[in-house]
Amino acid sequence: MSEGVDEAGWDVEPGDEIESIVQAVGRLLKVCREAAGMTVPELAEAMGYGEDMIRKIERGARIPRPEFLDKADTLLKAQGHLRAFMEDMRKARYPKKVRELAELEGRAIDVLLYSTLHIHGLLQTEEYARAMFGVHRPAHSPDVLEAGVAARTARQSIFERTPMPELSFVQEQVTLERPVGGAVVLRRQLEHLLEVAERPNVEFQVMPTGRWDHPGLNGPIELLRFADGTAIGRSDGAFNGRPIQDPRQLRVLELRYGIIRAQALPPEESLAFIEQALGEL
Repeated sequence: MSEGVDEAGWDVEPGDEIESIVQAVGRLLKVCREAAGMTVPELAEAMGYGEDMIRKIERGARIPRPEFLDKADTLLKAQGHLRAFMEDMRKARYPKKVRELAELEGRAIDVLLYSTLHIHGLLQTEEYARAMFGVHRPAHSPDVLEAGVAARTARQSIFERTPMPELSFVQEQVTLERPVGGAVVLRRQLEHLLEVAERPNVEFQVMPTGRWDHPGLNGPIELLRFADGTAIGRSDGAFNGRPIQDPRQLRVLELRYGIIRAQALPPEESLAFIEQALGEL
């Protein structure tokens, strides 16, 4: 069963590669607890968590929250040894697929993205992302929802990378008009898009709804190119929606994306469209 958002962390997915580091953190917690002369019940009471939760963390079955490690480090006088794993545990709580995607985006030098139904995750504000996760059915539990939001916003560190990757976004017009989360959330989202689009390495374009004769009607397209000349791509409307790396298949997606960019509004007109949409809210 899923735990609430006020619990110490998240369960480890069986077979996940992060299992070994979570187990190492658990062993370290146990060593620090024993060195401090505390029993599991005593630590649980001092930390404000259940005894079962502490035992699960110590045996590596539970991913501790960074805040848990911070508090435990102070309480057990661990001299920063537990705090040293806070960032690892922050990343570990994200689903495996999200971590893999973040790793790819972290290596890419060119990122080409076409979105059809909603604002792309790399462009979403926290409020917009929370609204998107909130409409999922069956509904996410609170901790899964918050972990999803945190993972999505964490991927946006791509905008702070050095050297900067080149980022191209094409959004269907409807994604800028659909009031996900309500008018206030949409307003903040559009304002955020204007801020992001001002970055020197970002090109943002809008595909008008009236443009029906372009190759993006079958679904979104994602293309990531890397410094070694390799690339990976995916499109719901090609190759059964699976990720592809074959150069011949990648050329198909590159051709489609090139046509989409050519038929979308130029960047200047796209920003003017967003400003107009803001004025109508």
